[in-house]
Amino acid sequence: MKKTILVVELILIGLFSASCQKPRRIEPVKRQPQYDRPLPPGQLALRKITNPADIPDFTFACYDLTNLGNAIANSLNYLKKPSSKQFYPYGDITHEHAVNSLKAFDELLKSKLTGEKLNEAIRQKFDVYISVGCDDKGTVLFTGYYTPIFDGSLTRTEQFRYPLYKQPADLVKGPKGEILGRRTAAAGGIEPYPSRKVLETSSSLTGTELIWLGDPFEVYIAHVQGSAKIRLSDGKLIGVGYTASNGHEYKSLSKTMVEQGKISGQQMSLSAMIDYFKKNPDQVASYTQINPRFVFFQIEKGEPRGSLNEEVIPYRSIATDKTIFPPACLTYFSTRLPFEKDGAISERPYTGFALDQDTGGAIRAAGRCDIYMGQGDKAGSLAGRTYQEGRLYYLFLK
Repeated sequence: MKKTILVVELILIGLFSASCQKPRRIEPVKRQPQYDRPLPPGQLALRKITNPADIPDFTFACYDLTNLGNAIANSLNYLKKPSSKQFYPYGDITHEHAVNSLKAFDELLKSKLTGEKLNEAIRQKFDVYISVGCDDKGTVLFTGYYTPIFDGSLTRTEQFRYPLYKQPADLVKGPKGEILGRRTAAAGGIEPYPSRKVLETSSSLTGTELIWLGDPFEVYIAHVQGSAKIRLSDGKLIGVGYTASNGHEYKSLSKTMVEQGKISGQQMSLSAMIDYFKKNPDQVASYTQINPRFVFFQIEKGEPRGSLNEEVIPYRSIATDKTIFPPACLTYFSTRLPFEKDGAISERPYTGFALDQDTGGAIRAAGRCDIYMGQGDKAGSLAGRTYQEGRLYYLFLK
């Protein structure tokens, strides 16, 4: 959701010299997986693992359980809401089963088991399901997201003149919160909501400004991340979070920038884009308007919240496609993540438990998962460097 690498096409080259020398074999380049490949009609995103040998070893993740209990409590709070029942049953998982699974895992945490003993208890008490991924073999692309902190103002000033907007009155949502479009003058009429470019080059949102920022690309970052903390002149922090979008699909601008040679594929990251647009502020609109998706915000109290309207916790909350995954459930994932140590960023294997508590504009299909990494520049640096394949599992009480 936050960054894209250039797709490499499969190239086969046969080259014979005029002297009939034996041609040198050129190895084909592996085709980039289609991580957003839709599921075939009727297929679930999760498959129950029936061979015990295919169940992952949870031991290493069982040594670090920081904030996992709090994340479970947030999911249980969401599942208390009557609206959560509309997403169940999910296959053979009922709403009650999902609730009981979280409660049972929370009891294991309270038993103070860790390491190998907790791993053994999990394997005895829980069934494990794996995401079928983008290839029906479990391959999932993991990316990261975060909550940026920007300077801003509640009123327009010379310094702060780029707004985040409230949800407009003419935007229509469906019963599950899906965006249906814009209400028209005709009775009961609905039309597609305008794209980012139309909204930004017209005055249709005038009067719905929520808060003002000092940089147009900071506005775009807030749109992509879905939330932000805004630091006012008196030092007070105000949280803003997603309340709706215009219903358009997310389109990555970073891919276009790589294709046009603005930033190389190896150097592409969120920080690289920030640096580029600070040097080329006149190009912000021409690139951000490549993405037709536009986000509307509301003031949030407390910590940042996900699409379940529950607080998200660094490395304990993930975002998936809520049209194909059961919300609020316990997951386990394995991949490689960036870490900062002594000012240097390196990458290493990571395994951990998390709760499925959020979604995102670019998080579509069974082959995508976004990991929440926290607030501020450090979290943003790590999130912007997260782009690795891995495996995603869900745990349910036997």
